[in-house]
Amino acid sequence: MLEYIKMILEKVSFDSKLFEKELMKGMKQLVPTEVNLLKEWCYEKYGGPYKALLNKIFRRSQFI
Repeated sequence: MLEYIKMILEKVSFDSKLFEKELMKGMKQLVPTEVNLLKEWCYEKYGGPYKALLNKIFRRSQFI
């Protein structure tokens, strides 16, 4: 499932709102260890253009 979510994120990465929506949706389908792997991957791949968005999403996910 993790690889599928990564594929979706790559396809929607042109639009920040869509990226955020798909990331949130994808995180709900993963176990905590997979969420950590996804977080690392997101920061590696999209940490430049979407750093603020990623910070917001992953900070929020700690309290869910």
